[in-house]
Amino acid sequence: MSRFLISCGGTGGHLSPGIALAEALTQQGHNVVLLISKKNVDSKLSEKYPQLVFKAIPGTGFTWKPIGFLKCVISQTQAFLICLFLVGQNKPRAVIGFGGFTSTAIIVAARILRVRVCLHESNQVPGLALRTLGRLAQRIYLPEGIQLPQIKAHCIISTGMPVRQEIKVLDKVGSRNNFGLSSEHLLIGVLGGSQGASPLNAWARDHVQLLGRHGIQILCITGMGKGSEEIVSVITNNGDHIRSLFIPFCDKMAEFLNACDCVISRAGAGSIAELTQCEVPSILIPYPQAADNHQAKNAEVFEKKGGCVVIDQKNLKDINLNFLHSFLDRENLSKIKQKLKVLSFEKPDEIMVKDLLT
Repeated sequence: MSRFLISCGGTGGHLSPGIALAEALTQQGHNVVLLISKKNVDSKLSEKYPQLVFKAIPGTGFTWKPIGFLKCVISQTQAFLICLFLVGQNKPRAVIGFGGFTSTAIIVAARILRVRVCLHESNQVPGLALRTLGRLAQRIYLPEGIQLPQIKAHCIISTGMPVRQEIKVLDKVGSRNNFGLSSEHLLIGVLGGSQGASPLNAWARDHVQLLGRHGIQILCITGMGKGSEEIVSVITNNGDHIRSLFIPFCDKMAEFLNACDCVISRAGAGSIAELTQCEVPSILIPYPQAADNHQAKNAEVFEKKGGCVVIDQKNLKDINLNFLHSFLDRENLSKIKQKLKVLSFEKPDEIMVKDLLT
């Protein structure tokens, strides 16, 4: 039996794969502590996994703005002292970082105490944390085809993003029943990542009545702090009563994804991995302000594999009724699903666990 510390806080895109890896390790009898941030998104998601051990540590993201920089330095110093104690107390076999501002302190502490350091990057463009801390790691997990000039090739293993065990193909009717939505009409999901996306929310609100009249429902996760739950009832052109649903947060992502005929989403690596695992066709709208424009690269690679269609945020208006009727054509959706079925075969958590225990 071994001990592991996993740093994965700050966003759902960091926390979800950390949970997936922790599930795989604990199933084999190993002890795992997940280090998360004190943000609401972390606390909300972690509450769903009482069988796992979470510890919230201080930390804020880096910025050159004077006040923000001072807060970053103070919080990271506090986190570093806590992490030194945690590494010394747990004596882990390895420390695994999934990026974000929570990774810095634990990676540095592990290196000082001569504990094996492993880093995971799921985006097609490696983030600041990995580029900065990569030299401290003995192992780096990167998407297929991605290399880092400053990292020796033997330190790199190609693999994707671990996905939580609950994220899998489920019955569509049962999934829709969870949200009180019709199983007889088409359903479009709108997903802006764990923080939500205002432009996608606005598109959903602008189109909910028109799409509803044509028998298309919307299930939109608006993001915490971007409104409360709202039900929009519409009478279709055929006289049916259907409703669309706007919710700020969803901890039933498998049900959400399986309920949808397609999903309009940002292009974070986590969203793409879960769309793939649930075999859900998607229209990806990369976040234009994403660091190093990594979402655009994520979407480009996924589109080349046949898993989605990519539309620039400035062209959101192109997602109109005619476009959706074409995209939601049964033959087109079936073609994309077949591509996704092939892509979903890889099991990154198994690859990582095997390597960590070697």
